[in-house]
Amino acid sequence: MDKTNASKLCPQGEMTIYKAAELKSSLLSALDQCRTVEIDLSQISEMDTAGLQLLILAKREAQAKNIDLNIVGHSPAVIDVMDLCNMTAYFGDQVVISSGTN
Repeated sequence: MDKTNASKLCPQGEMTIYKAAELKSSLLSALDQCRTVEIDLSQISEMDTAGLQLLILAKREAQAKNIDLNIVGHSPAVIDVMDLCNMTAYFGDQVVISSGTN
């Protein structure tokens, strides 16, 4: 099966244990079909360790399949969990923290 060049995933709302199975399916499908996958987390309102585990799984699978995986748009909820678990550096993606002022 030929892979397309790129896919962008933009999950919204919760990235928690309650949506883990649905999100896992989407992530793995994108990794099976594309050479480059971007996950935009800017619309994530809540994240728990199950959500973090999904990102770890995606990174591991991307590395195993030699796929470029970029995680962008880290929402405050995502940053909180990554910081709490000391995992920000693990992903190697730039985390941009907005000042919250306009």
